Amino acid sequence: MATGLQRLQSYRLPLILWLMAACLYVGRGYLLTVNLTDSLPGHVFLIEKDRTPALGDLVAFRWERDWPYPRGSIFVKFLRGGPGSRVEVSERNYYLDGQFVGSAKERARSGELLEKGPTGLLPLGRYYVAADHPDSLDSRYRLTGWIRHDQIIGRARRLW
Repeated sequence: MATGLQRLQSYRLPLILWLMAACLYVGRGYLLTVNLTDSLPGHVFLIEKDRTPALGDLVAFRWERDWPYPRGSIFVKFLRGGPGSRVEVSERNYYLDGQFVGSAKERARSGELLEKGPTGLLPLGRYYVAADHPDSLDSRYRLTGWIRHDQIIGRARRLW
């Protein structure tokens, strides 16, 4: 009589093939990403690819610069404003449609100067992203600026 372990071993190849197929299927519509900073509550996020986030949702997007993170890194922030939203700054305090959304620091933790981000009316296909943490690298800064629609991967959900 075969033991449970022996039966499991006999199903090893079909089980492996099934798991690989499931990963490929799920992988087409979802990604997992890890937040390595304190800028958001949570460390592991599930990204629903090609799912358009609504204002207030977490949005995953690709980083466009080569510094301070590698180009193509996945960022997760809150989607705070979209086309038609007005971004204003008073000194280093940012307002979106008249509501305070955060203050821009003058220098990064590493000491580099941080240029303020763009202001004005968000055009079609541009979005304002932010997090509540004072060290969040978001649309308050020129480095991030307003993200383009084609940078968006999808809606993100905190898992842990």
